[in-house]
Amino acid sequence: MQTRQHTKNSPFDLANEAGYAAWRDQKLEDYPTSIEQLIVEINDPRRLTTAEAEALLTRARKTNMAIYAGSTGGDPDKAIPKSLGKQFGLTELDCNMGADDDGVTSLQVVEGKWRSSYIPYTNHPIHWHTDGYYNLPERQIRGLQLHCVSAAASGGENALLDHEIAYIHLRDSNPDYIRALMAATVMTIPPNNENGEQLRPARRGPVFSVLEDGSLHMRYTARTRSIEWSPDPLTQSAIKTLEAFLDSDTPYIYRDTLQPGQGLISNNVLHDRSGFDDDEEHTRQLYRLRYYQRMTATWNRVRYPWSYKSSCNPGGG
Repeated sequence: MQTRQHTKNSPFDLANEAGYAAWRDQKLEDYPTSIEQLIVEINDPRRLTTAEAEALLTRARKTNMAIYAGSTGGDPDKAIPKSLGKQFGLTELDCNMGADDDGVTSLQVVEGKWRSSYIPYTNHPIHWHTDGYYNLPERQIRGLQLHCVSAAASGGENALLDHEIAYIHLRDSNPDYIRALMAATVMTIPPNNENGEQLRPARRGPVFSVLEDGSLHMRYTARTRSIEWSPDPLTQSAIKTLEAFLDSDTPYIYRDTLQPGQGLISNNVLHDRSGFDDDEEHTRQLYRLRYYQRMTATWNRVRYPWSYKSSCNPGGG
C-alpha cells in the first residue's frame, strides 16, 4: 500500500491553511487531558457490547487510541487481543522478526537468545518511537495493540502521545518543519546486520505522510543509533523541537502501566516504555500486535469463537 504526501483539500496540505485551522480546532476541542479519560471498563474483549465498542471508538476517533480494562486478567489466550482487534477491522498482522508464527509478539525478558540483544526483550527503557518505522513503504504499521498478561514487580510504564498532536505542535511552531519532515529522504534507518549477515538493508523515508484515506501517518524513533537524520539546519531544528515536546510535561502525553487484562488499541501512536524489574512472582509479559491497517471508524460485531487467518509474511519488515 502506497502513501502520498498530500491530498486535495487535506488539512495536512501546507497550502490549505483554512482547512488546517478548522481541523485543528475540531481536534483540540474537548481533547482528553488525563489517561483516565481514555480507559474503558469492559467485560470480555472477545465479545464487546455495543456500548463498550462505541466507548472505545469515541476515544480512538479523538486521540487515535484507547485503553481497555477487561475481565480476563492473566489469561494468556492470544485470541483475547486478536478478537478485540478484529472487531475494529485489524486483521493484517505484520510478521516481524520477533513475532510468533501467528504474528503475535510476546514481549518479555529473554536471556541467552538472539532476542536478548534487542531492547524490547530486555527490562531497559525504550525511547519514544512508532512501531515498524523501519518497514518498507508498502508494509507500514498503521495499527498497534498491546495486551498485558502479567505486570512487572515495578516499572514498565508506557508514555503515549497522539501523533496528530505532535504534528500540530510542529506545524504551529514552524510550518516549514512539516515540509522538512515530509521529505522522502529526511530519515535513514541504517541496515540491520547480525553476525555478518544483513537482515534488513538501509531504508529512507518521511516522518509524516498522508495515507490513501486522507489520514496522517508518522514514522519516528528517538534512538540515535537507529536513525540518521538529514543534516540540513531546518530538519535538525524540527527534530530538536519534537524532542523537547516529547520531554515536556504537556498534558497531551499520557502515562499508564498496563495491568493484567488491560490493553492499548491504537493507530500506532507515539509511545515509550520505562525500565522495569521482575521478581519471582511478577514477570512482565505483554502481547504486541502490529497491523498494516488503521482501526475502522465503525464497530464490526464478530461471532466468537472465530477462525483467524494470519496474513504474516516472514522477512517482510
